[in-house]
Amino acid sequence: MTAWRPRILVIDDEPQIHRFLGPALDAAGYECVRADDGTSGLREIARKAPDAVVLDLGLPDMDGREVLARARAFYEGPILILSARDRETEKIDALDAGADDYVEKPFGVGELLARLRVALRHRLKQDGAEPVLTSGAVTVDLLNRRITRGQAPVRLSPKEYDLLACLARGGGKVMTHKQILTAVWGPAHEHDVQYLRVFVGQLRQKLEDDPAAPRIIVTEPGVGYRFV
Repeated sequence: MTAWRPRILVIDDEPQIHRFLGPALDAAGYECVRADDGTSGLREIARKAPDAVVLDLGLPDMDGREVLARARAFYEGPILILSARDRETEKIDALDAGADDYVEKPFGVGELLARLRVALRHRLKQDGAEPVLTSGAVTVDLLNRRITRGQAPVRLSPKEYDLLACLARGGGKVMTHKQILTAVWGPAHEHDVQYLRVFVGQLRQKLEDDPAAPRIIVTEPGVGYRFV
C-alpha cells in the first residue's frame, strides 16, 4: 500500500471551516491542504494538482467563481463549491462554469464526504478510466491510490504516483508531453520533456519486467506516452 493519500485542497477564508473539515478529511483517509484565499489556492493547484478541490465562493481577494474559471483553464479534477449563497442562480452559474457539485453552508461533514466520493468516481468515468486498471501483473487502484505488481505493493514517490495516475486515467489513449507535464507539474513545466523522460524511466524500473522493452508505459515517438 502506498504511503500517501488523496489530496483535497480546501480554499476557504473561514478558520473554523479548516478546523473541523481538516480532521474530518484526515479521518476519512484524505490529505487536507489549506488555502485561505483564491490566489494561494490557484498557486497550490498549479504547484501540485490535488485529487479534488473544495472551493468557497466568498473569498477575500477574488470571487470564488473567478477562481473556478481560472482553475478550469488548466485543472480537470473535481471541484466542489462550498458556500452560504443559497440562490438557485448562484448554483446554476457555478455548475455551468465547471463545478462538479454545490454544497450549502451550514453542511454536514458526512454529506460533504459522500459528495466528494461521488465526484471522484464520476471524474474517473468521465476521463474514460476505470477505478481499477490492470496491465500485465500491475494493478492501479485510482480510488484508493494503491499500486501492486503481482501481489506485492509497489512503492512510488508522490510524483511518480501522480504521473502513473495521469497516464492510467488516459484510458489507453496517447497523452502528449504537454498534457502530462501540465497535469502533473503545472503549466510552468509544459516544455520540460527531458524531466518527464526521467520520471517515466523511474516508473518503468519499478513496473516493467524489461524496462528496455516497456509493455505498460509505451512511448509514442515525438508525441508522448500511453498506458497500455
